Amino acid sequence: MEIDSPLPGTEPPRDCPRCPRLVAFRRECQAEHPDWWNAPVYTFGDPDAWLAFAGLAPGKHGANRTGRPFTGDYAGDLLFATLAAFGLSKGRYDARVDDGLTLDGAIIVNSVKCLPPQNKPAPAEIANCRPFFEKQLAALPGVRVIIALGRIAHDAVLRAAGVRLAAHPFGHGAVHGLADGRHLVDSYHCSRYNTNTGRLTPEMFADVFRTALALRDQTSRPNSSINPR
Repeated sequence: MEIDSPLPGTEPPRDCPRCPRLVAFRRECQAEHPDWWNAPVYTFGDPDAWLAFAGLAPGKHGANRTGRPFTGDYAGDLLFATLAAFGLSKGRYDARVDDGLTLDGAIIVNSVKCLPPQNKPAPAEIANCRPFFEKQLAALPGVRVIIALGRIAHDAVLRAAGVRLAAHPFGHGAVHGLADGRHLVDSYHCSRYNTNTGRLTPEMFADVFRTALALRDQTSRPNSSINPR
């Protein structure tokens, strides 16, 4: 399986050795499902995007299987349906990397590139992946708004921007001005658990998109202060 990144030169190698626990889990998945992607998952979307989604990490039966962020699991069903509703995608999402779907004005960048057990990366693993995440945000000069899907992604964006976490607590729908001129908008993650429990409804998720659109119209193109390592 071959997948191209919209941000070549910023991705970890397919056999990235930085996190021993994630490497071991990757090898387990490779042995169990040799036809899956089973590697760090690349960004997906428009390299000239104005809107970036900061995700958490690949899901086992979603991105780790298909090789494309949010593709093949429930979180992707809600995310891609909402992207389509707001005119941020072209084509039809069919949960396959070859479904022809493209994003228009948006890009997805995970804060952790490899599948973590129980979908919970350890703090050291988040830190190990930070250089890739920071390099990718820095490679997106057109991005004016970042939507963080969950607390871990929220913290990763703040660290990348050099902003004190304590000054910007996570809260669904909260808006944070970053030093580089961008805005960060928080959202609960669009996971099956959050939607099944009612913590996040489709309308709440759509409201986050509406906030991002409003910010786009009042935010100039940033001069990125993120310094890739």
